[in-house]
Amino acid sequence: MIIDAHCHIFPPSFLRRKEEIVERDAAFASLVTKSHTNFVTVDDLLSQMDKNGVDRAVVMGIGWSDIEIATEANDYIIESVNDNKDRLRGFCSVNPNWGEFAFDEVKRCIKAGLSGIGELQADFQNFDLREVADLAPIMELARSDALPVMVHASEPIGHGDPHKDSTTPEKLYRFIQNFPGNPIICAHWGGGLPFYSLMPEVKESLKLVYFDCAVSPSLYTPEIFSVATESVGAGKIFFGSDFPFVDMTRALEHVGAVKLVPDVEANLLSNNIMKVLRW
Repeated sequence: MIIDAHCHIFPPSFLRRKEEIVERDAAFASLVTKSHTNFVTVDDLLSQMDKNGVDRAVVMGIGWSDIEIATEANDYIIESVNDNKDRLRGFCSVNPNWGEFAFDEVKRCIKAGLSGIGELQADFQNFDLREVADLAPIMELARSDALPVMVHASEPIGHGDPHKDSTTPEKLYRFIQNFPGNPIICAHWGGGLPFYSLMPEVKESLKLVYFDCAVSPSLYTPEIFSVATESVGAGKIFFGSDFPFVDMTRALEHVGAVKLVPDVEANLLSNNIMKVLRW
């Protein structure tokens, strides 16, 4: 079985209203500026999954800055998941700066059947991942139901990439330490955080932390899979493409370019995310 743990879908109206939403939302505007990829609907995603032999996927929005846009996107994710319960799970996208509204929106989305929070994108959403006060309400809500929170992350060095921002391992590590009881998914290899798990104190802090390989073909050579498995453990890594911003075929070829032990590959492609989401 193959599960893509990092996919983005958008309401069909967003494709028609692209210019309006660019004006209203910083994250969406950045993606339009930096990517030539079309924004896809759930039907586009399901078609891509069928093409690539992907059985299931986790769908989410982006780091929205506009409340109304975020709510509309969350509604579409709820509808898409409920219409495809055998194939999709969904995450709720909110901005911690929204305070009580963010808490209420997460609560609403969980009640409607979503399975986590994310993708949080601190730069676009203008919050500090290291500060506790704004994040505490939604993190406690997620912790009470053992729901994962996905956080965008970036490497502090290396070549540029449209997905890179200032959420580097130092900030991510502080966030993890602030919320030790929360299952946390660090997107994009956590900006290289798995390699710091060779430090005993860091490894101890990563007990409930997981990493997806979204955008990996644009960042690392395929050896990243074996190296990360050795450093952080085979039970900690999820396959994720970041579709539509990375082609699902390309992401799967990246995994296939390195020969992993069958059990390790099975964990990467499906078993790990199934355990975290109780799927």
